Amino acid sequence: MTEDKHETHPEIVKRLRRAEGHLKSVIAMIESGRPCLDIAQQLHAVEKAIAQAKRTLIQDHLDHCLEETVGALPRDRRQSIDEFKSITKYL
Repeated sequence: MTEDKHETHPEIVKRLRRAEGHLKSVIAMIESGRPCLDIAQQLHAVEKAIAQAKRTLIQDHLDHCLEETVGALPRDRRQSIDEFKSITKYL
């Protein structure tokens, strides 16, 4: 298996570590009997952090790995690739 590191990976790791810390806090909140609203707010923050990390990873992969695989294409043949990359931002 080849190493697949990108420029955004350190930032993704930082986001995930932050989410991990929040998740541990949520567990502690549940165990200590904190109000459900507080817990739900924290879970929402964890969920958003993980979703953003995933989105960044996918976009980075498309920007680098897909481009590398497809290579240089004439402008008229790039439209489908460019549209695909654009539409993935809505995942």
